[in-house]
Amino acid sequence: MRTTPGILFLIWILPTLAAPPALILVSSVLLRYVYHIHVSVLHLVLISILSFPFFFVGRIWLRSRAHRRAAARLGAVLPPVLEGKLPGNFDVMMRLLESFSTGYLGDMLLDAANETGGIFQLRLLWDCAYVSTDANITKAILATNFLNFPKGQAFRFTMETVLGTGVFNSDGEMWKFHRSMTRPFFSREKISHFEIFNRHAESAIVKMKQRLNAGIAVDFQDLVSRFTLDSASEFLFGSCVHSLESPLPYPHTMPNVDTDLYTPSAADEFANAFAAAQRILAERINSSWVWPLQEIFRSKTDEHMKIVDDFLNPILQEALNKKERRLKEEQSVIDAEDDAETLLDSLVKSTSDPVVLHDETLNILIAGRDTLAASLTFTIYLLCMDPTVLKRLREEVMQCVGSVRRPTYDDIREMKYLRAVINESLRLYPPVPFDIRCTIEETTLPNPVPEGKPFYIPANTTISISALAMGRRADYWGPDAEEFDPDRWLDERVHKYLVANPFIFLPFNAGPRICLGQQFAYNELSCFLIRLVQNFSEMWMDLDAQLPNARPPASWVGAKGRKGTDKIRPKSHLTMYVQGGLWVKMAEANDSESG
Repeated sequence: MRTTPGILFLIWILPTLAAPPALILVSSVLLRYVYHIHVSVLHLVLISILSFPFFFVGRIWLRSRAHRRAAARLGAVLPPVLEGKLPGNFDVMMRLLESFSTGYLGDMLLDAANETGGIFQLRLLWDCAYVSTDANITKAILATNFLNFPKGQAFRFTMETVLGTGVFNSDGEMWKFHRSMTRPFFSREKISHFEIFNRHAESAIVKMKQRLNAGIAVDFQDLVSRFTLDSASEFLFGSCVHSLESPLPYPHTMPNVDTDLYTPSAADEFANAFAAAQRILAERINSSWVWPLQEIFRSKTDEHMKIVDDFLNPILQEALNKKERRLKEEQSVIDAEDDAETLLDSLVKSTSDPVVLHDETLNILIAGRDTLAASLTFTIYLLCMDPTVLKRLREEVMQCVGSVRRPTYDDIREMKYLRAVINESLRLYPPVPFDIRCTIEETTLPNPVPEGKPFYIPANTTISISALAMGRRADYWGPDAEEFDPDRWLDERVHKYLVANPFIFLPFNAGPRICLGQQFAYNELSCFLIRLVQNFSEMWMDLDAQLPNARPPASWVGAKGRKGTDKIRPKSHLTMYVQGGLWVKMAEANDSESG
């Protein structure tokens, strides 16, 4: 039986908790034998209890003093602090939790970063952490000083019950091992095979048409989550889960639809459980270091991960059985002539450890399903909001591919406006809006103010960076930074802003951890969008189909930036999503060749 996160946490902090009473006990012994002063057990207990607040206050004061001295020694300064009114910034933590729960995504953190110049300290429950939205700081973290900014022990502990030691939750040699296993698979020869993308895109579009022809809105987020799951499972593991075969959900405005006869498929249960587990991970991060105390008796992710494992483990076991059969037939699993067809085939060539295989495949599924589903969802949202962009995109598709033919790699490479639309969506709504790293040794980071002193960052300190914030900063993208304008990727603005400062655009991370599947993602996104606009000439949101609690509140109207104009509530666990789904309607194209 696995030890719960809460028990592991208590074991980890036990030496710290034991320090005050241990010190008092030693002092009482010295008093007795040196000065012949006897202290009763009752008094020892009372003094021990009273010593805790003095001990922790003193510890916090000494740590702050050490940080100030270390900063001065390095000719640096400490970043500004987001100060609250209650001890331990408890009110700031509650506001942060409320912001992520009911507010606009990242609103509070981004406002604080803008007010403080791009970096600030969060001292939640006296724990020192930093948040940055500055591109030069991000460059130092992800590239220049990469080795000093791994994911870190605290982050890995938070994610371990879901991500294990997969590529997104490992550092050092384990990260290199996972990276080396997957790198050979993502070659042009493999990522340019579009048959799988096209086939599942066509299945999704047929499903859409059936629902739309009945005059009923479609939850596009749900649909593309199924499309990306089916595509990823077949492309990466050789076994399609057929989630598109399950019935689509109905909007809440149709309460009389009988859904009781529908039994969720294994793929549906997997997807729902995996999303629920990721939401718990987000809650852990937002609860600072105290989250394990809520999971002393059981891990909150266990129930959901059992469903995930029941779905995934048979696929992994079949791959291992296949390898064993090959070995018995005296076929080399690393024979150059035996080219692996799937990523899982490649992985089992490197290891037979079921835990390593489980963790890596689950990590890749997040990349292959969740991030791509988020990208497609927000791209279609933006196209619904801007019919002129949709019209121009259709014109390019009709000119390059026509209304029937399946796109090829060469087609996609020539479609500049399509790539601009995708990039603009990724800029405004990056699938992974926040990334977390942790220092190994003390260091300094560049001050956004040119004449300012560098900022001191202590060892073993968490720092969050935000692709979401950097993608919307006016000083990085111009005064129209929060407007959806794909032309910024085609005119002089791309050279003025992006070429001059490439770390302002990070949908695929950067540095040594840059996404290996970047071209895979562009190909799948492009293929689906082409097939979609070949079949539909108009699309719009069905605002009535949105759940009432998923609609932006009236208080957002008139707010600055996208918060004041968005018709959805963007949310995030590990990846971005639309709260309550993206309910849309579309008009079928009437091109003469349309099939």
